[in-house]
Amino acid sequence: MECVFGLVGNDFAVVAADTSAVHSILVHKSNEDKIMVLDSHKLIAASGESGDRVQFTEYIQKNVALYQFRNGIPLTTAAAANFTRGELATALRKNPYSVNILLAGYDKETGPSLYYIDYIATLHKVDKGAFGYGSYFSLAMMDRHFHSGMTVKEAIDLVDKCIMEIRSRLVVAPPNFVIKIVDKDGAREYAWRESVKDAAVA
Repeated sequence: MECVFGLVGNDFAVVAADTSAVHSILVHKSNEDKIMVLDSHKLIAASGESGDRVQFTEYIQKNVALYQFRNGIPLTTAAAANFTRGELATALRKNPYSVNILLAGYDKETGPSLYYIDYIATLHKVDKGAFGYGSYFSLAMMDRHFHSGMTVKEAIDLVDKCIMEIRSRLVVAPPNFVIKIVDKDGAREYAWRESVKDAAVA
């Protein structure tokens, strides 16, 4: 029961995702990071079948790095989003990936941005977005409390409200979430919200 959501604030973008690796009725682990750092100023948060999610996000990450290596300049966030959408669209006619993506980034010229890319290669630039069962609650909370030009504190407070709503309303809610942020200083992990820790194997 995956939950991935994000929003754009004043000079930053923040994304959050649950950290549960689940198959059928089994929870394999509860510290799986589903938000990958694409490069110094981009984050890609993904939900979907775990194999597709890992393989596709790593494929995008390596191709973004390859472009920068070959050309000496990084892709913009818009260019990375369009490349990701193109690869999903190509795969859709051959061997489709079951993966939904929120791509967040920061560019010096245009500032922060967030792109919504679903498994059938739909691409939209958004101020806020979500995937998974948690989206029913997080989108409702963001519709109520989101406003343009939010500060980091306001955005993190809203993310925490979304997490609490998911935990209290979703019948099989994931216990742990990771929050990452991207701004002029780069992409980085901001915090974890944990209610369950993986037990160490003796």
